[in-house]
Amino acid sequence: MPVRLAGLLLPAFTPRRDGDLGIGDTLALKHWIDVAAANGIGFLQLLPLNETGSDDSPYNAISSVALEPLYLSMEPRDVPGLEAADVEVARAELGEILGSDRVNYAAVRKVKRALLEKAWLRFNAGPGDVGFYRFQREDKAWLENYCIYRWLMDQAGGSEAWDYWPEPMRTVEGALAHLEAARAIDAAAVEERLGFYAWVQWLCFVQWRAVRQHADHKGVRLMGDIPIGVSRYSADVFFNRDDFDLGWCGGAPPERMFKYDLFIQQWGQNWGIPLYHWERMEATGFPWWRQRISMLTDVFHIFRIDHVLGFYRIYSFPWQPQRNSEFLDLTEEEAAGITGGPLPGWNPRPDDTADNKAENRHDGDVRLRMVIEAAKGAAVVGEDLGCVPDYVRPHLASLDVAGFRVPHWDADEEGNVIPPEELPECSFATYATHDHESLPAMWENFRTLADDVRADEAERDGAANNLRLMAEFAGIEPDQPYGAEVKRALFKALLDSKSRYAAIMITDLCDLTDRINSPGTVGPHNWSFRLPVSQESIAIAELAKLRPVIQEAGR
Repeated sequence: MPVRLAGLLLPAFTPRRDGDLGIGDTLALKHWIDVAAANGIGFLQLLPLNETGSDDSPYNAISSVALEPLYLSMEPRDVPGLEAADVEVARAELGEILGSDRVNYAAVRKVKRALLEKAWLRFNAGPGDVGFYRFQREDKAWLENYCIYRWLMDQAGGSEAWDYWPEPMRTVEGALAHLEAARAIDAAAVEERLGFYAWVQWLCFVQWRAVRQHADHKGVRLMGDIPIGVSRYSADVFFNRDDFDLGWCGGAPPERMFKYDLFIQQWGQNWGIPLYHWERMEATGFPWWRQRISMLTDVFHIFRIDHVLGFYRIYSFPWQPQRNSEFLDLTEEEAAGITGGPLPGWNPRPDDTADNKAENRHDGDVRLRMVIEAAKGAAVVGEDLGCVPDYVRPHLASLDVAGFRVPHWDADEEGNVIPPEELPECSFATYATHDHESLPAMWENFRTLADDVRADEAERDGAANNLRLMAEFAGIEPDQPYGAEVKRALFKALLDSKSRYAAIMITDLCDLTDRINSPGTVGPHNWSFRLPVSQESIAIAELAKLRPVIQEAGR
């Protein structure tokens, strides 16, 4: 029987340490591994670590393998060629930003990039490192195209949107011809840039593998995240277009809960990720997926497949998100007139017949078995929230893939909460994900909305029902404000559950109402939460209080 674990959701950008540069880094994560080990936390749950695009979303990466350089520790001992004076100048430049409760991505990226350029200049002028040359040789399959893509981005003014690049660069053939033309003019300059991007990735993998080793030593597991899709504007899609269907974008069906987003209410969420040509991938043995997962398991003991439902079928749009406003308030007939017929819907087929369900289940089975095989012993968790077909959860359980269980979303047929002791062993229990409110915010908002006579009746009833289910799960009364007793009861019920994994968010731990992400919105409020300076000692004290509860729960 797999061991039951307690976990803490802590995005890599969130923790602090003395000497950081305005964002969490690998050294800060090592500190939190120590904190977790000392307090019975069995795993730290991170978000995707891949290098992000211009929107800074970890779910919109420019590579399925390359890691985000912003998370590098910039201590001189961790970056060959870097000097302490360089770091002091960088800290002075950031100034008050260092104490901010939000990551200023533009400022942090500028400063860290400048430090890496200085260190690379010295490293490149020196004797080198055999580890770097080995990395370039052994990881050539993905690294070469990634470095070329980064060079092409530089040529295009930093933009990753390749279909807006100068016309000759928009095709692989044209881009490579542009590269060779640049080499003919100044080969040394081109190779220096390609070498720089390879070197930065070497640093990323060296540092994150060291984090993994530290976690192994402390007995703490690291949980990663692999999105169902990859950005259209990525090295993967640019160089491997035959694997992707660029005419369709993955997303989610319409949801009334997004009351301030009329497009999502009408059409759904358009994530902009291209669909896969699954048949082609399967015919060749899924090499792209196997590479993606293999590199992930270099760092993580456990990984979550975000929107695992997309392995079975995915809601899709025949237009890119940039065009969403064109379709707002249109009828289906009017929208079809613009698209030439296709409308948003399930791809490759809906779950509207027994045969379709069987085919979708079969597709998911083939793909998930490939993922499990490629994971080589790393545990797989499936985020199966949303519009969940009835065959998905039994199928995930048959593969020993733990699906999510959110207590107030998991009522039985009579509307009663499923008690902690009856949750499936093969499951991941949590009150929220990074896309939701923290526990104190959720509880109080449910209480407020349930009593708001001005609110829509359905919304009031929904809030009251959610509050009732949470209270029933914890064995407490719902008509009380959120406080220490409510918090302890909710935490204890989650940890006492039969679920293999039980996780809380760092914001839950500190009674904060900050959000990590607000779906359907774009801006600096997303993916930027930093634990306030005053809160780290509080967080550690709260974990110390939680430790006996974790021990009593047998985690």
